Amino acid sequence: MNRLEERLLYQDEQLKATVRAAAEGPAVTLVGQVDASNSYALAVALTGCSQGRQVVVDTGGLTFIDVSGLRVLALPGLPPEQRWIRLRNLTSYQLRLLRLMGWHHESRAHHLPI
Repeated sequence: MNRLEERLLYQDEQLKATVRAAAEGPAVTLVGQVDASNSYALAVALTGCSQGRQVVVDTGGLTFIDVSGLRVLALPGLPPEQRWIRLRNLTSYQLRLLRLMGWHHESRAHHLPI
């Protein structure tokens, strides 16, 4: 895949996820909303594009994300060295939700800066 070429990774009525090749691994951009209705499908799509590499996920285009969606992206159940998703462009709402869930220290230490 060409570095600048984006392809559709996942889409439903609420969410569009595109992916492009990047030096650090697949780069995914999310636009729309992630909630309990689509978080599992997003997890499957992200796992499918990882191919054993780190995946950078840009969340700046999300207008809403609930705890089920944030759990997919933050991977709080995995030790830090096993987390393969790195977040970029977290919004203040997303950071607040991370803090409320007690995942803010993990996310700051193991995710790309905003």
